[in-house]
Amino acid sequence: MSSQLSNYTLLGADKTKEMLKLFKGIRTGWVQVGEKKWFFPYRYTEEAEEFYNFKPRPSDTWIISYPRSGTTVMQELIWLLSNNLDFETARKKKLAERFPFLERSMINDPAVIAEFVKRNEGNLEKRAVCESLPRPAYEVLEGLSSPRFIKTHFSLSLGPRILDSGSKIIYIARNPKDVVVSWYKMNKFTVTHGYIGDFPTFWNLFKNDLTHWSPYWEHVKEAWAQRNQPNFLFIFYEELSADLLFVCKKVANFLGKNYSENQLTELLNHLNIEKFRKNPMVNLNDLYECGIFLSSMVFIGKGKTGNWKEFFSADMEKEADEWIAQNLKDTDLVFPTTNTKGNCQ
Repeated sequence: MSSQLSNYTLLGADKTKEMLKLFKGIRTGWVQVGEKKWFFPYRYTEEAEEFYNFKPRPSDTWIISYPRSGTTVMQELIWLLSNNLDFETARKKKLAERFPFLERSMINDPAVIAEFVKRNEGNLEKRAVCESLPRPAYEVLEGLSSPRFIKTHFSLSLGPRILDSGSKIIYIARNPKDVVVSWYKMNKFTVTHGYIGDFPTFWNLFKNDLTHWSPYWEHVKEAWAQRNQPNFLFIFYEELSADLLFVCKKVANFLGKNYSENQLTELLNHLNIEKFRKNPMVNLNDLYECGIFLSSMVFIGKGKTGNWKEFFSADMEKEADEWIAQNLKDTDLVFPTTNTKGNCQ
């Protein structure tokens, strides 16, 4: 087991008490892991060794991201490009089954899930959905035949050792102001997170590395440092939003695939934001039906860049810009300047 994994501390008692009042879906508190203080629910400590020791295969394809960075559309794009544009299967089989989320069990507190199981006990299908949530995805993945497609929000230094495994790795990054807005919405409308605070409070938690999978900057910078590795592709969400066709071709080339313009047009049509937001195979509809997601939530967003402007006050924008500039001082990482006409989330 990595020394980093065993080197964790409980979040301070006062801060824990404060945050438990804000996050009603968390019952057991949080930990900060390693020198970079990666932030996770306490359940992480029960599974950390399994995550770290998960064995990647050379035939695996991974999507890595900080949450709400455009992960879902990239999963669908990668899976289709890798599977000869098999739209028939994509329309029948859930993305979560085709492209499992490695650490899903970590963010589903068993005590909270037990409440949902009881709430849905009269419906066997809904109950089964709830009961599956704490089941470790690493167990599911071990039983899958190759090639496997795996999603994780773990940083490169904290998750399984995939850089030297021969696996193909695609990392997608998104500017932090749009990330925090989307992450705020997700925490607010997902009952297993249960955030009841306002956006300014959430922004302060995010900025101070107190939301799951933070610190954001360390997460992105670790990936940026590997961008020139032959098995590694770094994509900006802003690239995808501005020119989805370009990104499709870039990813296809990375995966060793070649498609005609007509085939890529069909793919773009499948990923069109209006259709994508209504696609039950990518929207985790079963989590709405059993109450994990509030009915007012839309898992797939509007697909725009710059949505942060609706949430940040002038003072918050100034603070965010200074925070971003400070964190970019030691790197050549630059987020692309884009328009706001996106295709996907």
